[in-house]
Amino acid sequence: MNRALWIVQGLLAALFLFAGATKLAMPLDELSEMTGLPAALIAFIGAAEILGALGLILPGLLRIRPGLTPLAAAGLVVIMIGATALTAAGVGGGDAVTALFPLVTGVLTASVAYGRWRLRPLGRTSRTAYQQAAQSAA
Repeated sequence: MNRALWIVQGLLAALFLFAGATKLAMPLDELSEMTGLPAALIAFIGAAEILGALGLILPGLLRIRPGLTPLAAAGLVVIMIGATALTAAGVGGGDAVTALFPLVTGVLTASVAYGRWRLRPLGRTSRTAYQQAAQSAA
């Protein structure tokens, strides 16, 4: 389970880094015209995506505040809910079928949030350490 979560976290981090960097690298006026959203909101979403991507990986990798990983994933879920709703509503030329990509991305991000919060938190000791402690005590 831990490996699967790390793989999904890595893929999502790459996706959100790319999406956020694209939003910040492209001219905001063009993005604003394409999507119909204010330029400041697009810049905020891009920065939030980059920070969320870093939050998916760095706390677990550096072992500093690993409890931030499910919070970063939950924040990205909020962004994906908005992206799904806007795409399904037809903002920026999207339709219900194109809304599947942000929906699936949001579900994967929600599974990382749940997995790192309840199933396999990053701060816990692995099973092998528990087994070694039990064997040495016996």
